[in-house]
Amino acid sequence: MALAAVCAALELVAGRGMSPATAWDVLGGGGDATERHILLRLRLPRLLVALGAGASLAVAGLVLQSALRNPLAGPEVTGVTPGAVLGAVTATALGLAGWDSPLAVVLAACTGGCAGAALLWLLAGRGRGDPAATAVHGVLVSAVLGGLTAMVLLVEPGELGSVVQWLVGTTEGRVWQHWHLLWPWALLWGAAAWLLAGPLTLLRCGDETALAAGLPARRARTLALLCAVALTAGAVAAVGALGFVGLLVPHLAVALFGADLRVGLPGAAVVGAVVVCGADAVAQLSSRLLAAALETGGLTLPVGALTACLGAVLLLAVVRRTPDRTF
Repeated sequence: MALAAVCAALELVAGRGMSPATAWDVLGGGGDATERHILLRLRLPRLLVALGAGASLAVAGLVLQSALRNPLAGPEVTGVTPGAVLGAVTATALGLAGWDSPLAVVLAACTGGCAGAALLWLLAGRGRGDPAATAVHGVLVSAVLGGLTAMVLLVEPGELGSVVQWLVGTTEGRVWQHWHLLWPWALLWGAAAWLLAGPLTLLRCGDETALAAGLPARRARTLALLCAVALTAGAVAAVGALGFVGLLVPHLAVALFGADLRVGLPGAAVVGAVVVCGADAVAQLSSRLLAAALETGGLTLPVGALTACLGAVLLLAVVRRTPDRTF
């Protein structure tokens, strides 16, 4: 929690036009109109959205890895992330949504994410209770939805600049409306996931152990996947496809808080919030340094690019250190 507070403070002052002294003055009720607008209407909602999206993706990833008993399972395995991106891109290309209408974008992304999960459920059929079959079909669904997104961009190439942020993931331009749409959704489904902590812990031990304890494994796994789908859809609708957050943060959470998911799930939420918020602060600082070095004022490094690069390195490290790991 202390680290989250530090990252939040860095997030508020990392961007252009705001020094720590100015931010402290504005938080104390001072500052001019411009400084108050920057901090209270731009920086603060961006900070809260980063925290909420990071927590949602981390909890979704831990739920998926526990329900599917696969340490390399992430939100992408449900088809929700590419489905949400496809929904946002399609709505933007058709002129039904845009960055100036957060509600329309969020609704389009949530619709696409739910459609991706429904497609996975349809293809998995009777085997959707099988972790391996669900993971394999999730990869196929994600590939198909990614191809459809590319087709939309080919049909409407003029929209590439406005939707590339969805493909990479960014917190740029987030306002209070994004936060007001995200936090009730994340709180609802995060609480539902925590209530499933006991069944998820049994599922991590195998279906045979769960059945021996009297737990209907297929029903519990279905409910868990529903929570993961909802959390992922809400996060992607707010910030786009942040790579590797839902895949690697659960490993950190389990290492820090242990295998008891009653503690691990809230811990994963805190770690996910810290990771995304810290990465966004680093991305803003890097943008300032690169802009000064290249003598350009319009350079912005999206946080999704940073999480993808760091996540790829950490993923290789995890795979090389534990090639035969299973839950």
